[in-house]
Amino acid sequence: MKYFLAVAREGSITAAANALHLTQPTLTRQLQDLEYELKQKLFVRGKYKITLTDEGMLLKDRAEEIIEMIDKTKRDIISSGVDIKGDVYIGGGETDAMEYDADVIKEIRTTHPNITFHLYSGNAEDVMEKLDKKLLDFGLLVQHNDTSKYDSVTLPVADVWGVLMRKDCPLAQYKSVKLEDLKGLPLINSRQAIKKSSNNEFLKWFHGQFDSLNTVATYNLIFNAAIMVKSGIGYAITLDKLADTSNKSPLCFRPLEPRVEAKLNIVWNKSSVRSAAANLFLQKLQEKFGNQ
Repeated sequence: MKYFLAVAREGSITAAANALHLTQPTLTRQLQDLEYELKQKLFVRGKYKITLTDEGMLLKDRAEEIIEMIDKTKRDIISSGVDIKGDVYIGGGETDAMEYDADVIKEIRTTHPNITFHLYSGNAEDVMEKLDKKLLDFGLLVQHNDTSKYDSVTLPVADVWGVLMRKDCPLAQYKSVKLEDLKGLPLINSRQAIKKSSNNEFLKWFHGQFDSLNTVATYNLIFNAAIMVKSGIGYAITLDKLADTSNKSPLCFRPLEPRVEAKLNIVWNKSSVRSAAANLFLQKLQEKFGNQ
């Protein structure tokens, strides 16, 4: 699979063979064996470049995950000695609640400098998918997501829902935004937030009227949505502190009224066998926040 990925990356058997320090005939034979084993054509060999077939694209996606999982497992096993070292993988959305993770990481790093922490940014769907595939050890998720299949610790903090808007728009003169203020306005909404669930306090705020509002766009992370707000396309309903609303920014944030908060959980897979480094991180988390 590593040979296959090298060819997919380089787009050339010659370049891949050089990168792998193999002879070209050896690499070609390996690829032929792989295609024979899978009974599928994986490459289209052009005059100057090799491209992937649909089956090759599928294998590339799966192979990258498999190789990543193998490498992670190897590191986890190696790190299980007395002198704890290794890697911890943490995923989450954009939130300053990551400061709580940072405090735990800083504490661990003072006594275990050989532990490396890897942060992955993505929406809840991305994070939960990687948790399920054991590519992440922990995820930082907003509480309205379905986290029943995970164990969790609730952080002593909550993000606030509100509206990101231009400072020169009429709503900016108010300290907060009510439901009637949003009617008729072009809204840019979080795809994750509007998913139906019994504990979705955000959707409850709309009293069943959300679908009748004027949604002109949706987003999964706020950065691009903030650009659309700057361009005057609409108003983004989002969590506070995710976009630049400083004095130099043309944007401002106004909380919803009544106030809607999003509690945050650090979650982990119930069935995972964790590395020594991940277990240490979990132990420190529970010591610090387990009684919240």
